[in-house]
Amino acid sequence: MVRKAVLPVAGLGTRFLPVTKSVPKELLPGVDTPALQLIVEECVRSGLDDVLFVSAMGKSSMEDHFDRRLDLERELEAKGKDDQLELVRRLAELAHVHSVRQGEALGLGHAVLQAAGHVGPDDSFAVLLGDDLLDPESDFLERMVAVHERTSRPVVALMEVPEEQVGLYGIATVQPGEREGEHLISGLVEKPDAADAPSNLAVIGRYVLPGSIFGVLEDLPPGRGGEIQLTDALEVMAAEEPIVGLTLDVPRFDAGDKLGYLQANVAFALRRPDLGPQLRAWLEDLLAGDDPRAGA
Repeated sequence: MVRKAVLPVAGLGTRFLPVTKSVPKELLPGVDTPALQLIVEECVRSGLDDVLFVSAMGKSSMEDHFDRRLDLERELEAKGKDDQLELVRRLAELAHVHSVRQGEALGLGHAVLQAAGHVGPDDSFAVLLGDDLLDPESDFLERMVAVHERTSRPVVALMEVPEEQVGLYGIATVQPGEREGEHLISGLVEKPDAADAPSNLAVIGRYVLPGSIFGVLEDLPPGRGGEIQLTDALEVMAAEEPIVGLTLDVPRFDAGDKLGYLQANVAFALRRPDLGPQLRAWLEDLLAGDDPRAGA
């Protein structure tokens, strides 16, 4: 049974400077909930209650977010703010959160390798990348775990991308899988030229992997960019026996991109009963040019 998740969160978040000079990108909010919390909640929904952050110096506030804050709790309790009190206390009980440092950024494969001591060679685990935010009520990761437990093979999330974007992703060579939405992957190439891409199916930031991948990563030479690439390790495993890709069928937002981050915030806010109706009305007025507060 898959119970562990690894979250590589050591990046500097330079695309979001200046805010990420002092605030980890992973703690930037989706409305009022940090992106990192949304991902941990996704893990818990999927039965993964052991969560390891592969972190770096200057990012300890990510662990703090999931710890007790007794002075805040006392203040909320004294003021009778019971709902908010429950909200902050729940964070410390959400999951078993651990952390390990990635001293030097040497690629996603290197980041995953830092989890070897925590996960072990015999346990399977999920890897979730913080730049990929899925629908907050999605069961997609849970379905990926189910595919892995059925097949015992590595499972990756696949997303169709336009031709002009294939050079931004790892691209899969695929054949039809056993069930609808599944693909058998016999090869992967990291960020190919469009003319050389084997398909338009890109690997995005959700993986369910066997612990045996650590041995592959340990023996892997540096790949593209002089880094240890997780895609290269998966390609080694796919050459021995096809791995499984599951096509993404839920909304996904690239929170590592400013436009994608804004889109995620708008989408998440629109579905909330306390914000959605007013925000939708304001957006309609804004787009119609009828809202004086928007400078119309």
